[in-house]
Amino acid sequence: MIAIIDYGMGNLHSVSKAVERLGYEAVVTADPAVIAAADGAILPGVGAFGDAMENLRETKLDEVAKAYAASGKPLLGICLGMQLLFSQSEEHGINDGLNLLPGKVIRFQGDYKVPHMGWNKLSFLQADSPLFKGLEEGHVYFVHSFHAKPERDSDLLATTDYYQQVTAIVSRDNVYGMQFHPEKSSDLGMQLLGNFLALTGSPVVQR
Repeated sequence: MIAIIDYGMGNLHSVSKAVERLGYEAVVTADPAVIAAADGAILPGVGAFGDAMENLRETKLDEVAKAYAASGKPLLGICLGMQLLFSQSEEHGINDGLNLLPGKVIRFQGDYKVPHMGWNKLSFLQADSPLFKGLEEGHVYFVHSFHAKPERDSDLLATTDYYQQVTAIVSRDNVYGMQFHPEKSSDLGMQLLGNFLALTGSPVVQR
C-alpha cells in the first residue's frame, strides 16, 4: 500500500489516481499508524511553504514524515512536497522545512516570467539512478515560483533549464523529490512515478 500524506494542502486526488493507474493500492491518510505501515509514502503539496509546514506541525505529520524517512522506506515529495524536504525556504520570510535534505528554497529572480509554468526538458545528472531505469530524457510539467538549491551536488538527480539550472529531481538514500507534477507530465512523468513505486516493493494489484 502507498500512503499519500494528507495535511490539508495537496493535489491528493490526482496523485492517488495516478498511483492507482500504475497498479498500486493508494490510501490518502493523515493517520500516523497507516503511514508507518505503508510500503511507500508520497508527500504532495500545493500552496505556500510556511502554511504547509504549519499544517504539518499542527497535525504532527512533520514528525511522522521524518520517522518514515528514517525507517528506510521510500518517501517521495512532489512539487511543494519536494521543497518541504529541504532545510529552509525564503517564501514569505524564512521558514524551516523538514530538513531531510540540506539546502534552501529560493525565489526565481530575474527579468523573466514567474511562476515558471509549462513543459521543460529534464537533464539526467545521475543516469544510473533507479528512477531513470529504462527512460530517456524528455519533457515534464512545472508550475512553481520558488526552486530548491541543494547543498550537496550528490543529492541532485536531474535539472531543467529556465534561465538557469533549476533543480527538478533530488534524492538521498530512500528520500526522493520531484519539483514537477509527474501525474500531469504525460508518459515520462508516469514512468518516473512508476519507477519510484517499484522501489517500494509494494505488490501490483491491478494493471
